[in-house]
Amino acid sequence: MLHLKTYMIETVIETEMPVNETFFIKKNRIKNGTSNKRFSLITGIHGDELEGQYCAYLLQKYLNENIELLDGIIDIYPGVNPLGIDSITRGIPAFDLDMNRIFPGSEKGDMIEFALSKLVADIEGSTVAMDIHASNIYLTEVPQIRINEKSKEVLLPLALKSNVDFIWVHSNATVLEATLAYTLNSRATPTLVVEMGVGMRITKEYSEQLVSGIFSILKKIGIWKGEVAEPRVPIVSNNPEEVIFLNSPCAGIFIKRRNHGDYLNEGDIIGEIINPLEGTLVEEIKAPAKGWLFTIREYPVVDTGSLMARILREE
Repeated sequence: MLHLKTYMIETVIETEMPVNETFFIKKNRIKNGTSNKRFSLITGIHGDELEGQYCAYLLQKYLNENIELLDGIIDIYPGVNPLGIDSITRGIPAFDLDMNRIFPGSEKGDMIEFALSKLVADIEGSTVAMDIHASNIYLTEVPQIRINEKSKEVLLPLALKSNVDFIWVHSNATVLEATLAYTLNSRATPTLVVEMGVGMRITKEYSEQLVSGIFSILKKIGIWKGEVAEPRVPIVSNNPEEVIFLNSPCAGIFIKRRNHGDYLNEGDIIGEIINPLEGTLVEEIKAPAKGWLFTIREYPVVDTGSLMARILREE
């Protein structure tokens, strides 16, 4: 086969900002072989979520070393919110906007809306896209894929190849329509949403786990000719009533006693809320049912109502 190998850094959008600054979104297009099938990896929508940065590096590193096994196109968008990443800000600084709440954008809108409309147009038409997120700075998550039940038929077979620990199928009411993934899925571009790790950190083993799964997806869609590892079999939840949310009953300092990924029996102590001023134990947080702890509070300070954990109930 004639290999048509190319590596090209492309500017998806570039627009002038005040005070001689420029807002831009870039991608790296890696192409080899003759197939026009395309996998797009997007990350950095939230500036404090960095897990995807290492995934982008690992994916490109392995492709660079084994480019002859690729027959298709890989588009990598490592930082679609560059202002947020540069300022360690979840949203878009100065605009006070969460980028993942204003898709699909608008060509007639302001600077950010215009940029997002161009980004969507650039990704649209991918054979498969993957939008990688971390949790926020408060919580740690096991590697998981979240799917809108409207897209379950298309996305679940792909998610099962992704090597994550958990697939969470959401009801329509709990999936925000103004996200990148919802926009792309509604335009017939199958898009998986990954959540893993914790904000402002990189969990290397999670990135390595996910990138292994990405190659399984590439194999499934026919653009990777190399051998791939057998993906792990994830837990799949289709029933929203299976997921228990534990919120703090009071303010204080949360000291976790269990880790995400642990299996719990009803009554097991997950953590404690303490009062450091008085030196007292305010509340023990116990598992209300038997199940799997897939989210745990990482940031210790809590107020009444703060999310501390999510448990997948075991029937």
